[in-house]
Parts: sequence; structure tokens; C-alpha cells
Amino acid sequence: MRNRFVRTSSILHYTGALLQFLGVIMLSPLILVAVYWDNGFNDNWGCVLAFLLPALGSFALGCGLYRVFRCEQLDTTGGMLLCALGWLAASAVGALPFVIGVGAGYLDACFEAMSGFTTTGITVFKGLGAMPRSIIFWRALTQWLGGIGILSFFLAITFRGSGAHHIFGAESHKISASRPAPGLYHTLQILWGIYAGFTLLCTLLFWAEGMSFFDSTCHSFTALSTGGFSPHDQSLEFYRINAARFPHWRLIEYTAILAMMLGGINFLVHYRVLTGDVKALWDNIEIRYWWALLAGFVVLIMFGTCLQCPEYWSTGGTSLLARVEENFRVTSFQVVSILTTTGFATRDIGAPCFPPLARQLFLVMMVIGGCVGSTGGGIKVQRVAILARSVLRELFKLRVSKKASSDLVVDGRVVPESEIDRVAALFFAWVALLVIGGGITALCTTELGAMESASGMFSALGNIGPCYISVTQMIEMPALVKVTYIVGMLAGRLEILPVLLLFSRRAWA
Repeated sequence: MRNRFVRTSSILHYTGALLQFLGVIMLSPLILVAVYWDNGFNDNWGCVLAFLLPALGSFALGCGLYRVFRCEQLDTTGGMLLCALGWLAASAVGALPFVIGVGAGYLDACFEAMSGFTTTGITVFKGLGAMPRSIIFWRALTQWLGGIGILSFFLAITFRGSGAHHIFGAESHKISASRPAPGLYHTLQILWGIYAGFTLLCTLLFWAEGMSFFDSTCHSFTALSTGGFSPHDQSLEFYRINAARFPHWRLIEYTAILAMMLGGINFLVHYRVLTGDVKALWDNIEIRYWWALLAGFVVLIMFGTCLQCPEYWSTGGTSLLARVEENFRVTSFQVVSILTTTGFATRDIGAPCFPPLARQLFLVMMVIGGCVGSTGGGIKVQRVAILARSVLRELFKLRVSKKASSDLVVDGRVVPESEIDRVAALFFAWVALLVIGGGITALCTTELGAMESASGMFSALGNIGPCYISVTQMIEMPALVKVTYIVGMLAGRLEILPVLLLFSRRAWA
């Protein structure tokens, strides 16, 4: 084989291995088919075929790619290309159960699968309560796998070969450079161990608070992954609406806040806390910014509600204390949900209970996202801190002699200029994609205002579900807009560069 095709051959070889792995994973919803067979949820032979056929096809195609193409060590560029191609392949195959099982169009199915694997949470499905439980479980499972990263999960379980650190680093911007243990394989074991442990904890809490075990599992999958897919069209508002059946619905909302915060915090912080280093909760700039942003947004929105919607505070037969608690809970829920890019909802974010100030701040939160090393999307709190420090540094340079030392120091470490340049370039690319996506939405639709058109791309690129476009409107979006959002979701999950590399011929050589 000619040398210039070695990288391409290696990428296709590893993509084949990933497709084999995905084929095995796709058999797991068959357990739900057996449990809910003929139980009012349409889990029947159609659902068996919906998972069995794609699983066999994925495994067979994976075996073919794995055997035909040679394996060589991948560099960083190859790792990035593998990540982008792997995500596209997983979404293309993961869409098939939606096509076969519920008759969705393939574009809508790809949209839903990409939204799942990138933990975005935008949906084009309605009537979730009547869908087969196996299909609903598959939606949740795609987000759980995408939380820390399906390729990191693949590496942790099956892969110990050379070049793994390039795949890991390129696939998951969510894992910081620091590692809790020497060696990539042990690091991945620790991270997925914490992830699985938190998932089990949240499942048990939801279950104890009155959810069915199925709902508890799905919500824990999508809360920890900061994905936001729910088994119900109303998301977590379903439990408030049905308060007679779920008397502990307030506890459910507080538990969801906890679960989303666990997903939005750097998992290295979790590891340090679990090993007794409690200082990890405040001893670095990112976590301090994180707490400050959470508190600041909650206070601003509650204060804005008080000023702009004074009728919200009228007692209406309830005590003022109950009103304050409700406002705090609803506001905290939405701030945590959007800042961690989860997308769960207890109220429509465009509802009158949120003042205009809140709806503008929600867009800001979509861009910021969670911490580096978390399951959240967005630019990341650490990069926001670096950009803020860069502005202060420029002001310092204007006030003093240019010969004075002006290194950018974060947590006692000098940030290299190359890293500052990368953050600035990434921020520019984000803004450019937001403008392009919003422009395409505005050009292709006439019934949406400027904020609604912009919010769709904010949601896709930030890997967050809610936006000011309703599910019905999203379903009716033109194909070009849906394709734009699919690209935006992938770019947001992989931080743009791996997606751009897909279109570089020299990168494949």
C-alpha cells in the first residue's frame, strides 16, 4: 500500500473495530423488548428487528473494515480524523433502530442519533410516552455512551494498542491533561468507574423518590451525561404535572440538579474529592469560576423575575416562603440545566415565568457550558477564565511599560501563548459557526424571530437541548437546517477542529 494511504488505512481499521463494538452494544435494548413485550408499549418483533438487523450489519461491516485495512500507529491528526469519522459512523448506524422501530425518516433518525451521541438533547420526536421502551432506552443509552465519550469507552474496554493516547486526547476535550493515575488505560478505568458509580447512585435516588425503575435509569443516564433526553415529552415537568402520582416531585427536581452538577464538574475534581482531597472543590480557578457563575446567574434571574414579573410574587393562596422556594428551585434547575448543557426542563425556557433578562442569559450560558473534564458541552469555564484573564492582561500592558513581565498565570502555571492563541481561535470559530447557523435558520424559515433563529444553533453547537424553537417547529424544519444542526452538534462535541479536518485532503494523506 502506498505510504500516503497509511493514515487512511489505519483510520478505517479502527473505525471497523468501533463498529464491531457498537454492534454488540446495540443488542442490549433487546433486554427491554423482552421485559416490556406486549405490555402496551409496542415492544414486539418489530423492535427485535430494529436492533438485531443494525447490530448484525454494524458488526459485519466492522469486521470487514478491520480485516481489509492495515493498522498503523495514529498521530494526533489521525486521532482527530478517527474521532470525527467514528462519531459520524456511530450516528449513521445508531439511527437505524429509529427508522425500523418507529418509522422515522432517516434524516430525522440521524438527527436524533447525533443529538444522542453528542449529548445535545435536541429532539425531533414527539409522543415519547407511547413509543417502545426499548427505543426510549436506546435514546438514553446513546447519551450515556456519549457522556465521557463513546471512543473513550471503546478504548477503556477493548483497546490497548499504540496511539491510544492520541485517540483519547483528540476524542475527548472533556478530559483535562491531568490524569488521576499513570497510564491511559488506568485513567479511563477510574473515570468510567466514577461515571458508572454516580449513574447508579442517581438511579437509586430517582427510584426512591417515586419514579419507575425504567424512568430512573433513563434519567440517570441522561442527567450524568448532561444530555437531557427524557422518556416524556414534558421532560421532568411531567412529574409536577402528575403531582398526585408523584408526591415527591420537588425532591426529583433537586436530585436532577445534583445529578447535572455532578456531570458538569471536572471528573478529576470528583476523583480528588472521593480520595479525600476536599480542597478540590475550590482550589483552582475553573471551579471557583464555576461556583461564581452558578450563583451569579441564579441571583440575576431571581432578581430579574422580581423586577420584571412582580405578579409572580403575588401569594395567590400560597405563602411568600413557598413562592421564594419555587422561584429558587425553578431558577436553579434551569441555570444548572443550561450551564451544564443538559437540557432538562421543568418549565419552557421561553415561558412567561422567565423574564426577558433570563432568556438572554440562557443564550450566554449555552456558550459557556460546563467545566473541562466534565460531560458538559460549550466553550468551557476554564477557557472563559483564560479569555477573561487575557483581557485583564491587555489592560495591564496598557497601564505599565511594555517591557514589564505580562505572562498569563492560571493556578500558578504560566499559560503558553500557543494555548491562548488556540482558545482565541476556538472562540472565533464558535462565533463564526453561530452566525452561519443562525443565518441559515433565518433564511430557511419565516415564522421565527432573530432570537429564535439564533437559539437553534446556540443549542446545537453548545450541545444543549432547549432552545426557543419548539419540538413541533424543529420537526418541520427544512432539511438544510437539520443538516446544519447535525454538523453543529458534531462540531460542538469535538470542538470544531476534527470536523474541519474531515474536509482537508492533506490530512488524510
